[in-house]
Amino acid sequence: MTQEFGSEAHRRLLQRQIDEIRDIDDSRVIEVVVKICSPRNDTMLLSTVAEALRRRGMSSSSRDLLPIERAQLARRGSTKSHQRALKEHDTSLAAQAATAGRAGAAARASSQSNIDGWMARDSVKESIAAVTSLPSRQKPKPVAPRTFWTSSSAVMQVVRDDLEKLTHTPEIEGIYLNQRLHVPPVVMPKAVPTAVEENKVSAWGLRTMGALATWGAFGARGKGVLIGLLDTGVDAQHPDLAGKIEDWAEFDANGNFVPGSKPHDSDKHGTHCAGTIVGGDASGRWIGVAPEAKIAAGLVLNGSQGGTHAQILAGMDWAISRGVDVISMSLGGLLMTPEVPSTYTEAMLTALRAGIPVVTAIGNEGSQTTGAPGNDFLAFSVGATDHLNRAAGFSGGRTQIIRTSAYFPQEALPLVYSKPEISAPGVAIYSSVPGGGWEYLNGTSMATPHVAGAIALLLSSTKIKKSVPADKRAFVIQDLLTGSAEELGESGQNHRFGFGRIDILRSMGYARDLNY
Repeated sequence: MTQEFGSEAHRRLLQRQIDEIRDIDDSRVIEVVVKICSPRNDTMLLSTVAEALRRRGMSSSSRDLLPIERAQLARRGSTKSHQRALKEHDTSLAAQAATAGRAGAAARASSQSNIDGWMARDSVKESIAAVTSLPSRQKPKPVAPRTFWTSSSAVMQVVRDDLEKLTHTPEIEGIYLNQRLHVPPVVMPKAVPTAVEENKVSAWGLRTMGALATWGAFGARGKGVLIGLLDTGVDAQHPDLAGKIEDWAEFDANGNFVPGSKPHDSDKHGTHCAGTIVGGDASGRWIGVAPEAKIAAGLVLNGSQGGTHAQILAGMDWAISRGVDVISMSLGGLLMTPEVPSTYTEAMLTALRAGIPVVTAIGNEGSQTTGAPGNDFLAFSVGATDHLNRAAGFSGGRTQIIRTSAYFPQEALPLVYSKPEISAPGVAIYSSVPGGGWEYLNGTSMATPHVAGAIALLLSSTKIKKSVPADKRAFVIQDLLTGSAEELGESGQNHRFGFGRIDILRSMGYARDLNY
């Protein structure tokens, strides 16, 4: 059995979370994110995840992670019978996709119903009313509660002394401070190596990871793929990005949609990441891994103010509902624990059900550190390398141990896993910045969009979107990328490179050979 809600152990966990909230925030009124229990029918999916984590830990080579051949048929389906079987398989999957769409709508309705049911409880209503009844000098500007269906959670203001009252309801899975996360620290290199500047055709990362060769060998440039970019926003008028921002949304600190907002960048971080994903050659060099892909940009970090958990969860709601093919999040905060807020775990689980990989930066605080949500076991996290295939000194990574979990059965615990999964170019990365310019920047934030762009290339010229069931799609994508990585450092997975530096050309070759 997974951790039993309402048990003494669970009550102690909730009390520990409340004590942590009070240690961090001594305000009279505190804004919290409450995770509501949701019925889980993902036993098979979670078992697959647990087994995958163990398999990664025991693998001596990244090649051990490559997925099985599509439909378990002979390589390339060379015989007529194999070709016929593949066609029948794909027809069956088309029918499954329609069923999955209906199941997804039902899952969303069920999640929202659970949240609404909890919000309707008298104790919850009383906690919300207690804030409004305070004298005006003792309370901040009142904000209405906001719910998030993908993470089965709600953000609300609560009087400090009423925190325990919320946990008296049996539906509570966890309670977290609506903490503010800052824009990840990135820096301009003091000196750009000559070998980097000599890349006159493209940014060095594109050549190193095989993007240019993939365009030529497979005609893959990301066409038909939509990437959800949750960041500081984007300068949609930049010459490298014009016409490539297909959708836009901005969210406030409480996770509410900001009406009337137009695409803009509250910093330069988001525009730089967008350029690495879909940028063109307006500077005279190609800067984007997948220049024919499109972006759905969500502003969830407000420049120097950063963003809250609620903003990021709202952005994930929006991106998943929008039907993106991959989510790219170069954001996070340092935690010295594997206990990522379970709201992120639930939202990522929702994404994986829909076939959407969630690509995250592992953090810029150096070896043996990881940032959340990149250290979540469901995140596809990315470390950074330089042009000499060395791990960047700032790039994070370490071993995580899950001892208690609401997701895995007790017999599967403790569960040990390592971060990151993969690495990508992240030092002296040349890309777009607001106002029509370009800059070199360092950071795992710069490595993450290389991986998101690689996924766009993979999806644009393979059968993965149409031939792999949604609940297996993200895992096939991740296995193709990790299984084909350029192995660096220790044998197998390690804290500095994951399974190695991404090589999209090799990934495409394996996808072809394995009938994807």
